[in-house]
Amino acid sequence: MTAPLFVHGDVAGARAGDELWLEGPEGRHAVSVKRLRIGEEVVLADGLGHGAVGEVTGVEGRDRLRMVVTAVRREPASEPALIVVQALPKGDRGEVAVETLTETGVDTIVPWQAARCVTRWRAERGEKALAKWRNTAREAGKQSRRLWFPGVTGAHTTRDVAALIASTADAGGTALVLHETATVPLTRAVESDGGGPVVLVVGPEGGIAPEELAVLEEAGARAVRLGPAVLRTSTAGTVAAAVVLSRTPRWA
Repeated sequence: MTAPLFVHGDVAGARAGDELWLEGPEGRHAVSVKRLRIGEEVVLADGLGHGAVGEVTGVEGRDRLRMVVTAVRREPASEPALIVVQALPKGDRGEVAVETLTETGVDTIVPWQAARCVTRWRAERGEKALAKWRNTAREAGKQSRRLWFPGVTGAHTTRDVAALIASTADAGGTALVLHETATVPLTRAVESDGGGPVVLVVGPEGGIAPEELAVLEEAGARAVRLGPAVLRTSTAGTVAAAVVLSRTPRWA
């Protein structure tokens, strides 16, 4: 198995031979949950593309671990960037979507308050839900051994999503809206894109309202079909992301 990864905010300037301490909640997870011992390999990362590989040289109490760096890793931001606009699902399906999108390799996740979303992020409830999404992305990033953790933006309205699509087009990218009535397959749309950033828009369980689709298409998005089956919103984004990534150098 690959070495476990933990979050450490001070690895950007690490060098081979440096000594680093892992403390607090991350140290507790390493010592008390993972039960790492002297001599085992561990990876520390900041979620911003910097990592330090090392060997455990000491354990103190239940939440402190000492590591000597044996190698450093620097990973540039992935290209093309993959952004998923995820309509808010019901219940805990939002966290499920964030978890699998992170494991698949998505770079940014945009919560979308679409017209037909049953779930509404308002005031304190919205803040708590967003915090859950961000924590899920962080934990899934650790589990999948990513040096870059995906960013989770604040909730977007349809107009906000349209602005994102327009800016993506200005940057030479592609915006695709998953829609069951579309005739163009996602696979064909990806193969014909310009190689810039890709935005995938995933609607709610009730579907994207016609007026919303019109706004997104006017901003520069294209409606595409993922496949013959209608997937749940918490599943569709991950499947579509895998299709996109399989047709880029990122998964070559």
